Amino acid sequence: MTVRWLMAATLVAAAAVPAAGQAREAVTDAFRGSVPQGTASAEPLALSFKETLDRGLQFNLGLLLQEETQRAAHGARWTALADLLPNLKGSVSERRQVINLEAFGFPAPDPIVGPFNVFDARIGLSQRLIDLAALNEARAASLDEKVQLSGIRSARELVVLVTVNLYLEAISASSRIDVARAQLETANVLQRQASNLKTSGLVAGIDVLRAEAQVQRQRQRLIVAENDFEKAKLRLGRSIGLPPGQRILLTDTIPFAPLDAIPLEQAIQNAYVHRADYLAAADRVAAAEARAKAASAERLPSLSLDADYGTIGQTVSNAHPTYTVAATLRVPIFEGGRVKGRTIEADAELRQQRAVYDDLRARIDTEVRSAFLDVNAAAQQVDTAQTTVGLATQELAQARDRFAAGVSDTIEVTRAQESLARASEDRIDALYQHNVAKAVLARAVGIAEEAVLAFASGVK
Repeated sequence: MTVRWLMAATLVAAAAVPAAGQAREAVTDAFRGSVPQGTASAEPLALSFKETLDRGLQFNLGLLLQEETQRAAHGARWTALADLLPNLKGSVSERRQVINLEAFGFPAPDPIVGPFNVFDARIGLSQRLIDLAALNEARAASLDEKVQLSGIRSARELVVLVTVNLYLEAISASSRIDVARAQLETANVLQRQASNLKTSGLVAGIDVLRAEAQVQRQRQRLIVAENDFEKAKLRLGRSIGLPPGQRILLTDTIPFAPLDAIPLEQAIQNAYVHRADYLAAADRVAAAEARAKAASAERLPSLSLDADYGTIGQTVSNAHPTYTVAATLRVPIFEGGRVKGRTIEADAELRQQRAVYDDLRARIDTEVRSAFLDVNAAAQQVDTAQTTVGLATQELAQARDRFAAGVSDTIEVTRAQESLARASEDRIDALYQHNVAKAVLARAVGIAEEAVLAFASGVK
């Protein structure tokens, strides 16, 4: 499993915090997008690693959407609480009417009464005194809001992970440009050297042709590297809210830094404490339990109080105070299977959330262990790649010396140059893999924002 694949899988899996049923592609694209701020300037915008992270945490689309999801959950909580809180309302009315007494069962010689005025000013109060179903629904809504608050923490971790990855991709692309330029310069030197040796009659013309072909290959690699770098900067700017068309200048390089030693088992236990998605999963189980209780409680009686007080009369001046106080006990007898259906649905949701919670606990263990393996493997790859670059550099130097002495041809030099290019590419990839692996490990433990921001503060 490569680090790039692991980071993409982590992004999709952890982004499941938003509403269920949302397409994975849409979730992933949200964290790769942003809400642009300001207008593009003519001068390139210098961005340090820390500044890039700060902008991502302010303007990344995935985080902004999650914050609005939390706001919606907060509103839903108040809606659920409305069934438990007192409902107070007032009204003032004045009407003129005519009544037919016979319509109400009062025969009279002259059944028509009126027209007359009725003025009524009244305040009404309604309060549920005992309603276990509404109480548990309110508890579930409160837990749902807590889930979305954890979702914001998880979204911030994802933003950090995405921003780190994109910044490192851009730095790696920039390093490839440096390598391609160095290789092009070497090819140009070799081409001039071959031309001089041919003029002196020491090498054949085919060596000059090989050297010229190598120059064109290296020039092509440089063009590809420069194009990849520009696209990497576009992707980075797209995720942190830069205005369209804004050019950027990356001011930091991410050095190789070995990971501080931490026991694997301790990291796993820390993940169970810090992972926002794991805490949210526990809250989802609790919310599902509350909904199951609410569904079952619909079979129970409920008690409510209704009261009103006001004045009524033909006019305001002759109105008299009146009031009504009523306690109502509602006893469900038969509701056509609605309660049974809701109970079945709530129990099914509860079993689903418990299964998700158990699976997530096991997945966290796997993610932390996998991230540990990737960090250790990437560190070894960095050491190996650096050694290989040193050997390939020596090989190229010796091949050029042999060619200058006339004991070899340009084939040997070209092969040595290609070996150095591959070794340089491997070193760039290894450094990228190692830094991303550390960020993925921090995300697996649930401390990506804290760890990466602390690291960014020390980057020069």
